[in-house]
Amino acid sequence: MNSARGLQQWTLIIGISLHALSAGGQVGAANASPVRYAVSLAGYQEHVLRVRIELAAGASSQILQLPVWNALYQVRDFAQYVNRMRARDLSGIALPVHELDKSSWRVEGTERGAIVEYELFADNPGPYGAQVNQQHAFLNLAEILVYPLEGRGQPMLVRLSDVPAGWKVATALEASSEGYEAPNYDRLVDSPVEIGTFHETDFDEGGGHYRVVVDADTADYDVNRISGDLDKIVAAATTWMNDRPYSAYLFLYHFPHAPGGGGMEHAYCTAIDLNADVLADAPKALLDVSAHEFFHLWNVKRIRPQSLEPIDYTKENYTTALWFSEGVTSTVEDVILLRAGLMNESSYLQRLAVQITDLEQRPAHTIQSAEDSSLNAWLEKYTYYRQPERSISYYNKGDLLGVLLDLTVRENSHGRASLREVFQWMNQHYAQQGKFFPDSAGVREAAEAAGGGDLGPFFEKYVAGTAEIPWNDFFRSVGLKVERRSVQVADAGFVAARNFDASPSVLSVEAGSAAAAAGLAAGDAILEVNGHTAASDFESRLDSLHPGDTLKLRVRNRRGDRELQWKLGSRNQIVWEMKELDPVSGQQRARRAAWLKGEAQSASETQRGAVRFDDANRSEARP
Repeated sequence: MNSARGLQQWTLIIGISLHALSAGGQVGAANASPVRYAVSLAGYQEHVLRVRIELAAGASSQILQLPVWNALYQVRDFAQYVNRMRARDLSGIALPVHELDKSSWRVEGTERGAIVEYELFADNPGPYGAQVNQQHAFLNLAEILVYPLEGRGQPMLVRLSDVPAGWKVATALEASSEGYEAPNYDRLVDSPVEIGTFHETDFDEGGGHYRVVVDADTADYDVNRISGDLDKIVAAATTWMNDRPYSAYLFLYHFPHAPGGGGMEHAYCTAIDLNADVLADAPKALLDVSAHEFFHLWNVKRIRPQSLEPIDYTKENYTTALWFSEGVTSTVEDVILLRAGLMNESSYLQRLAVQITDLEQRPAHTIQSAEDSSLNAWLEKYTYYRQPERSISYYNKGDLLGVLLDLTVRENSHGRASLREVFQWMNQHYAQQGKFFPDSAGVREAAEAAGGGDLGPFFEKYVAGTAEIPWNDFFRSVGLKVERRSVQVADAGFVAARNFDASPSVLSVEAGSAAAAAGLAAGDAILEVNGHTAASDFESRLDSLHPGDTLKLRVRNRRGDRELQWKLGSRNQIVWEMKELDPVSGQQRARRAAWLKGEAQSASETQRGAVRFDDANRSEARP
């Protein structure tokens, strides 16, 4: 999975049998035979995926579809890797294959059965890709397996064969005597497969069984430490939700020395990549992404916006709810880490101040709402869209909206409800009843049900609108305030952004800056920052520099790689900081303590806080 392997192509051989398709379309799933996939790794050293599909006798023609997107909110057109598709009947006579569009094919003459074959390139590393090489295979199945258009809801069966000696298999799919099963294609492709010589451990917590699988250099990680931290995370999350909608869960990790980074949630597992240097320098980064992806098993996978259903594999699935599904998951990520004892109050408030600063420093926060940012997620792969003047992040603003919604619900309920009650209400009324919530309107409904009060103005101003957020109006209830301060920081002379697991790219270079004089240009990919791989922590590495420091970059563009360096200048920057009010009442301290635990206050706690508040007022009134 490292960059030294470049664009090598590796081989995988896949065989698929499709059964029980009637001439009139899909057979009911309850009575249908499964779609059978036989995946062979016999040819992995040939560097090409070869797919063989057996179509059962039935319809005179059948349509096969390969998704255009998976994992990311980005159309990536996996059919670009399909080199050729051929078909023949069972006697070997060639059958017509018509390409209907860029990702679907109609096979004619299938009434007596047919065999379809195609070749596929597979070398996209990371939790959002499909890759097979001499080290391992990691497969997001939607990126390599076509499905019969009329059979998407049928049971699915995957059989693995010709696995190299010493290689093992890890997946959340249910094992059977014939292979691995799924009730339908959606469930099948929501379960990535890791095959290789990975290291594995497991633990039990609260009635659930957890597997921890790591494919990486054993010198780069401590699996026992990872397992111990995960135990705390899952305990904190399941008790916070008062729910465990699974009996077993799988954590898949890769720690490459390439620019890898990011996590992908699935219903019964998560796949996470983190650069090995980042893991060594900032181990908390693994806690962050693990808590975030684990909570997604509720928020997104089960507490799911209606706008994302049904999944359309042929085009974008637009939604205005990613501010909640992704951003508020980040809010809860911190709640989980606080409850697990893996983050303290000081670190949390500092992180919150950074989030506020990030939002306020993006000029686009006055023109793009959280809902619009969600809707435009499909533009994130484009460099210009990520400019601070063009867009905000639904992760960033959604995270902050989750905090503000939590504080608002506490205020409306006099401390007797919190964000926890909002999520538990949504879990009970939507997820556990097999229903999807109506985007922002559903979140508002749940928050009003949990805490009371009319939240119409909150959602109109801050979720659907772009009104400036009066931070102190919200944080006053927990005895905190937000202050602006001007500081002198290092000026790198350029703006860059990272698109998920790719190297950061330069968005713009300031005219007349030292960066421009050194030869840095918009569009350059940043490979290294001061000798370190430019991975998910590249921004924090830049932020740690001071005026006068030397910045060394290794960058790449169409002309190849080059080394650049220059001394950093300085500039004034406004930052936002969290400060404690003076004085802080007992009521505010009680509210803050509950807030940091992610819990509502009991009636007695609320009363004690009110008494301390009254006592303080009487004391101040004495001569």
